[in-house]
Amino acid sequence: MIAVRNQYFGYCLLLAVVFSLSSCKTVDTSGKDVLVEKGLVTVQLQEYPAAFRNPMKGFREFFQPGVDKIREEYPYPYGSMIKEYMQWNMLEDDPSDGVEKIIAYSNHRWKGVEEMNMKVIPRVFLVWVEPWHGGRKKNPDNPDDLTGSHWPKGIPEQTGPYKQIPGSVGAMVDPADKNTPITGGYFHPDFPARVQQLVKKLGEAWDNDPRVAYVEMGIVGEWGEHHDPDLSTYWPPHDEPEHVVNRTWAPGLEKVLGDAFKAAFKNKKVMVRYAYEFNDYEFGIYWDSWSQREEEVRGYQEMMKLKDRWKTQPIGGEITWNWGSLQKFKSFEQVVKDREYFTLTMHQIRNLHANHLGGITWANFKDTAFLRVADSLQQAMGYRFVLMKASFPTQIKNGNNAELSFQLINKGSSPFYYNWPVQVSLLDPQTRKPVWSRELKDIDIRSWMPGEDWDSTSGVYRKPAPVIEVKTDWMVDKVPTGKYILALSIVDPSGLEPSLRFANLSYYTGGYTVLGYIGVEKELEQFAVPWETYNDIQADTSLRYLNVQK
Repeated sequence: MIAVRNQYFGYCLLLAVVFSLSSCKTVDTSGKDVLVEKGLVTVQLQEYPAAFRNPMKGFREFFQPGVDKIREEYPYPYGSMIKEYMQWNMLEDDPSDGVEKIIAYSNHRWKGVEEMNMKVIPRVFLVWVEPWHGGRKKNPDNPDDLTGSHWPKGIPEQTGPYKQIPGSVGAMVDPADKNTPITGGYFHPDFPARVQQLVKKLGEAWDNDPRVAYVEMGIVGEWGEHHDPDLSTYWPPHDEPEHVVNRTWAPGLEKVLGDAFKAAFKNKKVMVRYAYEFNDYEFGIYWDSWSQREEEVRGYQEMMKLKDRWKTQPIGGEITWNWGSLQKFKSFEQVVKDREYFTLTMHQIRNLHANHLGGITWANFKDTAFLRVADSLQQAMGYRFVLMKASFPTQIKNGNNAELSFQLINKGSSPFYYNWPVQVSLLDPQTRKPVWSRELKDIDIRSWMPGEDWDSTSGVYRKPAPVIEVKTDWMVDKVPTGKYILALSIVDPSGLEPSLRFANLSYYTGGYTVLGYIGVEKELEQFAVPWETYNDIQADTSLRYLNVQK
């Protein structure tokens, strides 16, 4: 994906916030809720009222390379992840191809994502749409075209009981023959070994790549969605009345894939298509039929059986409106603007603890009614860390330990799935740039959990999200005497630049959540930073990370 950073075109929020003065021993005229007592500043922090882009959560995008045009206003207001369907034979065609080929093609497809603070979710696949479902061949003028089949050398395409049906596009399964096995493709005797070899190389290429958010297993079935063929007989086949070995399902392939991905990916979270498969593995789920009434049992209810899986593994997927009960809609916007389906979608997001959903790529962001519901969905998906209160000393001295404590709540639906560092910074009051920064110790943001058991009637979790209490020590060294702005940020480990933002109003461009003024070797009289100096989180497009692989 080749992309260029542009300014957000979306709507701007006009924030009018009234802060009340709290009684304190030090006079403070900034209008902020601040208490100063016995050398300790305690500040009440205000929540940012709207949704915004944050890493690895919320709406997930998709562009078909060479087909979908990236609009000038990209990146869009919410998306922070891009689905990347990766053709097997473009990553590895000959068995002798090394991991360098995977890296080179990934670099080609993902060019520029670091500059936009975007992450990718790659899914390797072999067949876009089978010929008996009307699939067409790859466009020879577009090397990156996703359509058609992408079998590597040594694995012939599937052959079986097909025939041309009058008026159809391509070959169709012979309706008179329901028992003849399919040969080639997924059923070729060399296929399991080739899968193991490929996945090992994928792990070497992507497991430490900071551009990768999560990895969708893919590989088998149309679009890599683990059907046609199925990986188990737990559920009836999609197109035929009953399962037939080596026709509607591939015996043993589920374990081959599960073992290979578990071994290859120690750092990245792996996601699979169906909740009722891979029961011996701790994988996340990409359910590509959200909000579909027809998928209530096969999808939603099976995912609910995973219980606490969402606490350690991401749950995502997409809303697909071109089939089933959603076929009456012509766009993603129409689905979520419909009261019934908005309620259903929110119910599923909250109860399944969804981290992200796709479908928004082609949305009309000038539709204000859509923006209102999209804001609600973006806030609900993934994490939403809101700082409630923070305490820090009125002044600190070089070389001495100081205590910092803060309270927060996760108002989203899922945790953050990687242990990114929390950083404390001293910002220059004039430039608002960091003079000094340091990672805070013994904080694991993966443990910041949301609520559970969503009540759609009242719109709250019956088990509220816990208030997270953080207390830590920190020490400055060789910082010049003066007045500074104390700020918190969560940094991307790749480059240690601020990336993940708290959902608070007291924000400075660059990823900094402001706590207040603090003195270094100096007594201060004012500790609250005037709210009119803050920047709008949604408008900040400055964040980026470095592609540093360890």
